[in-house]
Amino acid sequence: MKIKKDSAMTEKTFERKVFYRTFAVLAIPLVCQNVITISVNLADNIMLGAYRESALAGVAAVNQLQYLFQMLIVAFTEAMVLFLTQYWGEKRREPMAAITAHAMRAALLLSFLFFFAVSLFPAGVLRFFTDDGAIAREGTAYLAIIRWSYPFFAVTQVLLSRLRCVGHVRIAFILSLQTLGINVVLNYFLIFGRGGVPELGSRGAAVATLISRVLEVLTLFGYIYARREELQIRARDFLTFDRALLGDYLRVVRPMLVVQGLWGLNTAFQTAILGHMSSAAIAANSAASNLYLLVKSTAVGSMSAASVMTGQAVGEGDVARVRRQSREMQRLFVLTGLVMSVVLFFLRRPVLSLYDLEPETLVLADHFILILCVLNVFMAYMLPTNNGIIRGGGTVRFGVIVDLVSIWLIVMPLSLLAAFVFKASPEIVVFCLNSDQIFKCVPVFIMANYGSWIKKLTR
Repeated sequence: MKIKKDSAMTEKTFERKVFYRTFAVLAIPLVCQNVITISVNLADNIMLGAYRESALAGVAAVNQLQYLFQMLIVAFTEAMVLFLTQYWGEKRREPMAAITAHAMRAALLLSFLFFFAVSLFPAGVLRFFTDDGAIAREGTAYLAIIRWSYPFFAVTQVLLSRLRCVGHVRIAFILSLQTLGINVVLNYFLIFGRGGVPELGSRGAAVATLISRVLEVLTLFGYIYARREELQIRARDFLTFDRALLGDYLRVVRPMLVVQGLWGLNTAFQTAILGHMSSAAIAANSAASNLYLLVKSTAVGSMSAASVMTGQAVGEGDVARVRRQSREMQRLFVLTGLVMSVVLFFLRRPVLSLYDLEPETLVLADHFILILCVLNVFMAYMLPTNNGIIRGGGTVRFGVIVDLVSIWLIVMPLSLLAAFVFKASPEIVVFCLNSDQIFKCVPVFIMANYGSWIKKLTR
């Protein structure tokens, strides 16, 4: 009997070691990728803030539209990941090409729709976020150039997500590092007009980002071509069309579009509400948000790793392992959230000192970050548990219901009342806008630990 008990304990210890090693191999490069990606935006913000506060606010307004676009692209790629990880767990490669092709077509179609929308109605888009003429002019100049980057971003995200499903995550980190270096160097010359280059301001930041996106795609194509046999990705795969698999994919991607679209709109509304309160509030929110997103990268990387590991385990049919992984991950998410909130608290002053902003704006940004330090603990548990474990297990509609109720029935009405009826301070409005991170933890915890969320999506 003792031998059996010792054997069981050894197996449990070994499984835990395997779990943490696998999670770290997936999560660490993804966290680093997200950190570097956000660092690109942070570098943009710091340089634009040093150049002109209206330029920073104008680009921040446009970036909310960018965020909505990126969230919708994430819906297409994450729906693809749900299928690909389960097919990969089943060791079935044939359907993976068709699902990837459907995701690529959808992402490119969305990028062209956004391109034409901002080309036809640039002023209307900016008026939604701010009624300040100087900020709108800077934003319009930035938008006229950055719109050309949409298709390149769409292609990159689909391909990187496809590689993530089969464990190739380091290339994402390498690409992000490349983008950071190119973007920072080009920003320095193009924003401020150094080295004989014309001073372009916000337009310079857009040109730098566009060039980075193009080089990103070219580098990724080279990587895939060099390893095409190992990765089993061929150009003709993207011409594959399977009607049955398209139906499966659309059934999952529709609710995910709703979830990601709501999240993107929520962020856009946050900027719009603050933008109509004061120009200082929108600039402060931009500075605070970029630092917060840097810390949030840990939760985003954890979410992606959790989704891949959960999907593969579901595909293999190992329900017991899925449950054990879920409990272990949730403990890890809480611990990570506490640590990253402490990091955010101590980073805020050194990073904000790099901005050349008005004293009022810097004080607001500092207060916003303190609020986000508290909310980060809840977000770090809720986001990867909901979007990594539960959604990775095949349950998508749960997230739609949670977001519909929390964002549009609670957060938005509460925030609008605080801002425009009770004339509350920007700090209270920011807390209201992000308060869903707290109360969404309750249904997410109950679903993850007591609900039925493990579902096979494959044929």
